[in-house]
Amino acid sequence: MIYLWLKAGHIIFVIFWMAGLFMLPRYFVYHQEADPGSPEEAKWIDREQKLLKIILLPSIIVVWVLGLALMSTVGAHTQGWFHAKLLIVLLLSGYHGWMSAYAKKLARGERPLQGKALRLINEVPGIAAAIIVILVVVKPF
Repeated sequence: MIYLWLKAGHIIFVIFWMAGLFMLPRYFVYHQEADPGSPEEAKWIDREQKLLKIILLPSIIVVWVLGLALMSTVGAHTQGWFHAKLLIVLLLSGYHGWMSAYAKKLARGERPLQGKALRLINEVPGIAAAIIVILVVVKPF
């Protein structure tokens, strides 16, 4: 029974985490379209920080804790599909960290990427989610 509770919690927090990962790059696009130093820019900085601290940070922590608990419960660490999934989750966690750093750059007034690049970057979590779902459900190896 504990396995089902771990799995349910893991899926719920993955959804929260993914929602935040989809939203943040879009926030960045709107932020960069705001005039530097404007009240609108200040609102985007506040929104980005709230999304990072209230949704993304707690979600990634719970995803990792429950995911590792699930791994040990079912012995997934001995299976090839899990190693591939773990690699994708590590990359997605790095993406999360990169976005957190990018939010800090925007808050300092730096705007290193164009809106088009941010729109393309917004596709990363969707691609990662599709690969992870296939690995977990199909278990191709």
